[in-house]
Amino acid sequence: MNKINKIPKKAKSENQFKTSKKFMRLLSEKFPNIRSAKSEIINLEAILNLPKGTEHFLSDIHGEYETFKHVLSNGSGVIRRRIDDIFGDKITEIEKDKLAMLIYYPVAKLDKLELENSLSDDWYRQNLTYLVEIAAYISSKYTRSKIRKSLPKDMGYIIDELLNINKNLRNKETYFSSIIESIIHNQASNDFIYEITHLIQRLSIDRLHIVGDIFDRGPSPDKVMDEIMKTPSVDIQWGNHDVVWMGAAAGIEVYIALVIRISARYNNMAILEDSYGINLFSLYEFASEQYADDPCKSFKPKDSNKMSKKQTELLKKVHKAISIIQFKLEGQIIKRNPQFKMNDRLLLESINLKDKNVKIKNKFYELNDLNFPTIDPKTPYELTEEEKEIMNKLQKSFNSSEKLQKHINFLYSNGGMYLKYNNLLLYHGAIPITFKGNLKKIEINNKNYQGKSLMDKLDKMARQAYYDENAILAKDYLWYLWCGPDSPLFGKKKMATFERYFIDDLNVQKEDRKAYYDLRENEEVIDIILKEFGMNPAISKVVNGHVPVKVVKGESPIKAGSKLIVIDGGMSAPYQSVTGIAGFTLISNSYGLVIVSHQSFPSKKDAIETGQDMISSHQFLSEKKERKTVSQTDVGIKIKEQVKDLKNLVNAFKQGIIKEIYDK
Repeated sequence: MNKINKIPKKAKSENQFKTSKKFMRLLSEKFPNIRSAKSEIINLEAILNLPKGTEHFLSDIHGEYETFKHVLSNGSGVIRRRIDDIFGDKITEIEKDKLAMLIYYPVAKLDKLELENSLSDDWYRQNLTYLVEIAAYISSKYTRSKIRKSLPKDMGYIIDELLNINKNLRNKETYFSSIIESIIHNQASNDFIYEITHLIQRLSIDRLHIVGDIFDRGPSPDKVMDEIMKTPSVDIQWGNHDVVWMGAAAGIEVYIALVIRISARYNNMAILEDSYGINLFSLYEFASEQYADDPCKSFKPKDSNKMSKKQTELLKKVHKAISIIQFKLEGQIIKRNPQFKMNDRLLLESINLKDKNVKIKNKFYELNDLNFPTIDPKTPYELTEEEKEIMNKLQKSFNSSEKLQKHINFLYSNGGMYLKYNNLLLYHGAIPITFKGNLKKIEINNKNYQGKSLMDKLDKMARQAYYDENAILAKDYLWYLWCGPDSPLFGKKKMATFERYFIDDLNVQKEDRKAYYDLRENEEVIDIILKEFGMNPAISKVVNGHVPVKVVKGESPIKAGSKLIVIDGGMSAPYQSVTGIAGFTLISNSYGLVIVSHQSFPSKKDAIETGQDMISSHQFLSEKKERKTVSQTDVGIKIKEQVKDLKNLVNAFKQGIIKEIYDK
């Protein structure tokens, strides 16, 4: 038996010293002398004493760009509240509303005022002053260095000067007025307004957390992604609808079928064709031929009243054609992965056209559709040659979509299965647990995973599925994340897609939830989850999305003694009749946690025309008199580590271990 040689303590310390010295040399390239290192220490220690930045948490956006953009633009109602704080009774409520709309939609608002001949030097003089006051107020919690990094290139110097003028000093007040007059005289007012309103919006949200489901249902997930990518500080916890698009971008055929099916169901094919440049011609042609005389009653898309009868009939056929392809591809995955334990979803082989029924769990259900021209009863999960050719073309189209690949790359580089941030545990769906409240063990490759280890393993496999074209098992598990009974992103016993299309019995269409949703009101269960992720239950909370909160029926987003906060409030329009609202925003600022519920947003056009903001109500979860500082956050922990490293560097300079360098 071979003995493992232990490394002597002396050798270990020598190795650590060499590593430390190497790190110090690298650090000294940025801070080459004691003076520069001490200057940075002073700067960082000053930052630690500033109020923590404002974080916003949103989930289940589902392509609702206008609502999402408005929530970002108005800072979930924060900007309008700040206008109240600053101006109080100095200006009227109508004036405040107009000022708010100018901040949210500067281009459209200025265009409207110009058409009305409402723009004058006096108007500019007053509103430029107001905007500077608002920007100065909101920027007061940040360092001047951070503000400068957020300033626009062209007007940055002017804005910086105006934000930092002390108008209480007589000569400075004159200086301030002269800058405003110069902006107006040189016809730069509009450009200035564009830039300073953008700065106000950016500073209102220091960090944005998206807790899953950017894609599907709504008309513009691509625009949502473009907006998210502009945000300086953002993270994403993947939702089950996000992994669908991640899989499609990876060229996984079942996910390509899923993306097209859901787009057809919600009448959003323009997202694929116009936004992402996906060529669907062969699919349209195939569906028209195969289902020429088929009424496809169950496949009528939502919002079809916006389409002509001819367009609706074609989309119904495409919807059915791609659904059958999806069921076939899913059957192939289930058959090669017995560990998924999803044989009950192998329904194509249970179709009996003679008796006009399908067998599900030893019970027979009448079919409402008997036309399955592409299914061979002997090999029901095998694609026809035409279907194979179509999927091959679609795969190439998805792989070559530059915009789609750009968006999905961002999802991977800025996203994950979960995130621990400032004593909050963020995940989209459900941590698998038993009905006794214990973490459930899930077997992957003959090894058991639970809680955090399960999330970490699935995160790794999701990345392999995209980056390693040969990782077949990882690709299959990415599909499992969409609809698997123990998927942390799904949390239900089954995905009843087949039943909703082909069976009229509502009971069999029901998708029962897993144990997590029965027990998430239990504080002890949430404590178990928090501890599993290395968090202190006394000060930590879970932030969850995925299942809409039915506010209209009296359900609260705050659960388990305020240890669990569910922020899916129905931003997706199809869910608003169920929830009664148009979404939640959780805000974490220096005073505590606030949950904001939003009422339905009419449209950008209506908001500009009428000045009507999205109505939002605020509920404080926790509120402290003393403001929380950066030193008490995760960012603060990193800054303290940087300070420690810099102090070690100063000592290394003093001891002659590292040589100081000064510019000549």
